[in-house]
Amino acid sequence: MNDKRNTRQHFERAAKTYDAAAVLQREVATRLAARLDYIKLEPKSALDIGCGTGYITYDLLKRYPKSEILALDLSINMLQQTLLGLGVKASNKGWKNLFKTFKESHFTKSPLAICADAESLPLKPQSVDLIASNLMLQWSTDLAKTFAGFHEILAPNGLLLFTTFGPDTLKEMRESWAVVDKHPHTSNFTDMHEVGDALLQAGFINPVTDMEVITMTYKSVRQLMKDIKNIGASNTHSERNKGLMGKKKLAAFEQAYEQFKTAEGLYPASWEIIYGHAWVGEGFKVDGFGKVIPIKSI
Repeated sequence: MNDKRNTRQHFERAAKTYDAAAVLQREVATRLAARLDYIKLEPKSALDIGCGTGYITYDLLKRYPKSEILALDLSINMLQQTLLGLGVKASNKGWKNLFKTFKESHFTKSPLAICADAESLPLKPQSVDLIASNLMLQWSTDLAKTFAGFHEILAPNGLLLFTTFGPDTLKEMRESWAVVDKHPHTSNFTDMHEVGDALLQAGFINPVTDMEVITMTYKSVRQLMKDIKNIGASNTHSERNKGLMGKKKLAAFEQAYEQFKTAEGLYPASWEIIYGHAWVGEGFKVDGFGKVIPIKSI
C-alpha cells in the first residue's frame, strides 16, 4: 500500500523542480488530451484531478473556453505552480492572493483551484461533466473507492478520462534492487485489468483501457534517480526501508543496473502507461455497497 502522507510530502518538495524533469508526464498528458479530439463533449464543468503544475488544466482551459474548469491536487505547492504557470503574478501577501490577481494572466479566466485528496473529493454529487486525470491514480490507496468518488461527482453521461502507471513501470529498478535487499523500492502499480474491474465496481459503464510502454534513457543511474525525485515520484510503499541509504547498498544497486545498459551506454527506465475512459450512465447511481441502481427506484 502507498503511504499518502509520504506522497504529499514528496510532491510538496518537488513542485519547483517538477517541470524541468517531467518530460514523460508532459508527453503522456499530451497523448491523453489528444483523445478528447475524438470525443464529442461540451462540458459545463471539467475537473483536472492531480493537476500537478497544470498541463492538463491548461488544455482544458483552451479546449473548453465556456466551461468552468477546476484544478485539484493533494499538494498546495503544485497548485501554486499551476496558477503561476497561467501567468498569475505572485504576491508577498501569500498564496491565496494569487486568485485575486488572475486578471493579470494571459488566460481569459481562472480555474478553480482545490487542494484536496482525490479519495475524498469536496464536490457536490453530479456537479462535474468531465474528469481528466494524468498519472495520479497510482498514488491511490483504494482504487475502487477513488473511482466511486469520481462516479459520485460526475453528472449523468459524464466522462472519466485518465492515465496511470502499470506494474511493469520501473521494472529495471525493481529487479536491480532485488539483488541488493528484500525491501520494496518502487511504489505499487495496478494491472490494467484490475483497473477495468475497479471501474465496473464503481458503477462506470463502457470502460475502455489500453496500455503502452514508454522507455526513457539516462546517462547514468544517478540521473534517473534524480529525475524521479524531482518529479515527486519517489518510493511511497508503506513497507519501504525508511532509513538512510548506505553507500554500499547504492553502489550494489548501480552495479546490478549495469545489466540493462544499452549499446549506446545509456540506462533505460520503462514506464507502463495505462490509458482509460468510462462513462456515467444516465439515470443511475451507485449505492454504498457498489451496486448500480436506477435513480427512479430510489
